[in-house]
Amino acid sequence: MQQTSGPAGPTLRVAEHCRVVLDNDWSGDPDGLVALAHHLLSPANRVVAVTSSFLSSEFPGPLPRAADGAALARELLAVVGGAAPPPVHAGSEEPFGDGSASAAADAIVAEARRDDDLPLYVVCGGPLTNVAQALRQAPDIAGRMTLVWIGGSLDAGFEYNRDTDPDAAAYVLAQADLDVQSFPVETYRRCAYSVAELEHDLGTTGQLGHWLWEHFTDPPEWARIGGTWPLGDSPPVLVTALTVESSRWTSSTAEGGRGERRVYTDVDTRLLFGDLLARLRAHERGRA
Repeated sequence: MQQTSGPAGPTLRVAEHCRVVLDNDWSGDPDGLVALAHHLLSPANRVVAVTSSFLSSEFPGPLPRAADGAALARELLAVVGGAAPPPVHAGSEEPFGDGSASAAADAIVAEARRDDDLPLYVVCGGPLTNVAQALRQAPDIAGRMTLVWIGGSLDAGFEYNRDTDPDAAAYVLAQADLDVQSFPVETYRRCAYSVAELEHDLGTTGQLGHWLWEHFTDPPEWARIGGTWPLGDSPPVLVTALTVESSRWTSSTAEGGRGERRVYTDVDTRLLFGDLLARLRAHERGRA
């Protein structure tokens, strides 16, 4: 294991082990921005593209379009900095159907078809519109990537990401050769964070942490904020950049195909959020 030198002395060099396309409704719940920052700061995954989706018309925010989300993602990338930030592509502005072609779907197809030694994970923290469109355009990519999705439920109850575009979710999950690792609502809600802790932990970890916290302080009018805020879009970092050995899941094979259907039932929040805060602090030290 090689070492590099950091502000606090020698540090371990972490090897890349996967490529990641990050898809989310970035202008919605700001937990998506926290997850995006965490992926970008993690040396074990190489973020190759960022794509955006629209907000549900039933839960509108001031910036509901996929284009709005793309603009916010670019703003975050600028705060994170770096010599070669990944490209950002706006997704469809309407649900999966005849009019859902987009630059985001094209980017997913292009990356899935690109030859690379590192496996590709498409991490989606919102509706599956762009992923469904990519699979419809290029069915051959189903076996060339793994979808990691924050979405669905263990029962028949409402779940925002699935039900914002149910046709897209049904189309994607019907791809029998696609590997899918999902964190349903019952699991991602376990990532609850005290609002007081969130303000302290983000607000005191430098410029990037402060930028993230500011996006929690102006929720939409329909939102009622209690004492907690789930950082529900963060668990895929365990898959792409850390480890799932200390989390739990069930696994089956898709009917009629070879694709794995892994459903997480518990996540290691200590590992996940401990790493997040350490990465934010290290990023701030690097700016000094």
